[in-house]
Amino acid sequence: MSVVLKIKSATVQAIEQLYGLSLPVDQILVNATKPEFEGDYTVVLFAFVKQLKKTPDALGQELGDALVAANPTLFNSYNIIKGFLNLVIANQFWMDFVEQEKNNALFGTQQPNGKSVMVEYSSPNTNKPLHLGHLRNNFLGWSIAEILKANGYQVTKTCIVNDRGIHICKSMIAWQLFANGATPESTNMKGDHFVGDYYVKFNDEYKLQIASLVATGMDAAQAEKEAPIMKATQQMLLDWENGNAEVLNLWKRMNEWVYAGFDTTYKKIGSDFNKTYFESQTYLLGKDLVAAGLEKKVFFQKEDTSVWIDLTADGLDEKLVQRKDGTSVYMTQDIGLAVNKYQEFKADQSIYVVGDEQNYHFKVLKLICQKLGIPAADGIYHLSYGMVELPTGKMKSREGTVVDADDLVDAMVNIAQQKTEELGKVKDFTTEELSELYDTIGLGALKFFLLRVDPKKKMIFNPEESIDFHGFTGPFIQYTHARIKSILRKLSAESFATTTATGILLPLEKSLSKHLELFPDTITEAATEHDPSKLAIYLFELAKIFNTFYTQHSIANAESEEKKLIRLQLANLTALVLNKGMQLLGINVPERM
Repeated sequence: MSVVLKIKSATVQAIEQLYGLSLPVDQILVNATKPEFEGDYTVVLFAFVKQLKKTPDALGQELGDALVAANPTLFNSYNIIKGFLNLVIANQFWMDFVEQEKNNALFGTQQPNGKSVMVEYSSPNTNKPLHLGHLRNNFLGWSIAEILKANGYQVTKTCIVNDRGIHICKSMIAWQLFANGATPESTNMKGDHFVGDYYVKFNDEYKLQIASLVATGMDAAQAEKEAPIMKATQQMLLDWENGNAEVLNLWKRMNEWVYAGFDTTYKKIGSDFNKTYFESQTYLLGKDLVAAGLEKKVFFQKEDTSVWIDLTADGLDEKLVQRKDGTSVYMTQDIGLAVNKYQEFKADQSIYVVGDEQNYHFKVLKLICQKLGIPAADGIYHLSYGMVELPTGKMKSREGTVVDADDLVDAMVNIAQQKTEELGKVKDFTTEELSELYDTIGLGALKFFLLRVDPKKKMIFNPEESIDFHGFTGPFIQYTHARIKSILRKLSAESFATTTATGILLPLEKSLSKHLELFPDTITEAATEHDPSKLAIYLFELAKIFNTFYTQHSIANAESEEKKLIRLQLANLTALVLNKGMQLLGINVPERM
């Protein structure tokens, strides 16, 4: 039980014993005491003043006396400041905490809670390689899945591959027009990059054809519809849905090129899935559900035979669920996928990690699934996140201005090598060890920088800023972990594992203990809010506190053996928490740097 929960429970018991008032634990508000006041945690009294007919000071005095008297191993003293009861936690509580958790590999991990969650992330299109935006998506989805696991949920990681549709046909048409039979092998290119180049070629040709038609007197809107390359692409989509063998063979071939490229990238960035779905396998079920929804009057058909849902009564508007030519839209596929997911995994909650430009889409999806009576529709949750931009501005796939994930990861590793070599502390590393270290630092910097920001916020990614061994970065935390492990190795710290520390904690020792104790609650908060940045911020603060503590208090030359022992235990628990916390973000921490 966390110290905050212990305080709440003790306060509930004291109020009942003093005043005969029974309160739920969650009605007690406990905050960290403000730095300018003496104390560790503060109970806010105002909610009970009127109910108990007490002045804040009188209530605080009576409650403080009762808490200290009944809980001598938890509370040392108290003071009252204008309706706030500031409690000083007993030294022995922190000593017992460190003793209990100093080598606990399960610290921060909750018992299974019997609830299941599915987390869908990545969602790539097979017409282009993964890019910087996909990286934020993958890191966010993977991390929140691991954080939920640590909180006791049974988690299934899934990916939906958008492997069909008009955008896929664009790359296919461009390959037919411009490739002259070229393949990834013949051009020595990674498959997803190869296919992505033809998506860009399509757009270039499309622009030329529009300009040509406009030059003949056609207005721009009409030219966009009449451009021959667009008409050919639309026909290819119809041919695909009608099962044209030639089109299907080309589609399978080009998708295989892309999948091989994706697999390489996923392995490089440490992204994995328990189940991968394909839009080409879910859209037909979606069309069946649209037909069933028409019969139930959930959907309606317009004169042109397109199918819609009217959500004006729900504060939205009308939404297309099937085109007039019978082809499906994204919503069709997502309805089918929601049913597929539930039938296979029976998850209580289904989390979709998708950018905030799709906020409206997921409001509509949830409403449609609820109206169709799809099981667990209430558990649909859109983990919306802001777009990532570069200092140079927004990226556009069709114009070829995106930053490919592979290129960015390679660039980060190169920057990590450059920064590390500038510090000059790795002369005793082998070539293989250096290669692994640069990968660990580079990828760690990238992941931490993208996860340290609240997912709801848009962000600008600056590669150089992300690899700073002294700032709010992954390498700073990695370096702190390596520094602690070095200390423990030099002092043969295994000896403290079975020894109990005693003595009075100094302020910085206590500050480090207090922050370490917050680790389980931080993981819970990150899971509840679906926000890994809560954990990233916590780990950064922990690393800062440890470095301040270690700068002022020697471990090797401690004032006494008692002090050496407690500091070794604090250092070991700090390393354990940094390692475990960073692992939940998908980041490795080196033993030495």
